Amino acid sequence: MSQDREPLKEQTPYEAPPAYSPPTNQQGYGAVPPQYPTNNYPGYQSGAPPGYQPMPGAMAPPYGGQPVQVTTTNVVVVGGCPACRVGILEDDFTLLGVCCAILFFPLGILCCLAMRQRRCPNCGAVFG
Repeated sequence: MSQDREPLKEQTPYEAPPAYSPPTNQQGYGAVPPQYPTNNYPGYQSGAPPGYQPMPGAMAPPYGGQPVQVTTTNVVVVGGCPACRVGILEDDFTLLGVCCAILFFPLGILCCLAMRQRRCPNCGAVFG
């Protein structure tokens, strides 16, 4: 298998690329198309077609008229964070509430539910 290998080709020294000379008067890829005259076509008329009449009262309103009022509406997300307006509030039980639920079992659960806090996972704000 080592006998089938060809000897390595000798590397030629690096040659600089040829100098750039812009093409002169060539038509082809990348060439700028000629400019066509727009009013020398036979049968072409500029402007509105013959017999065209604009609609009465269809003019654009003049500028500087009445000011435009922009009304914005506030969207209130139920359960959304009032501080950052991005996160959704989650219920967290306080340590004292959990201790009351364990120590005073039947009535402690009511205390635990009454002592929960709402916390935003986005900004970390706590609302009691």
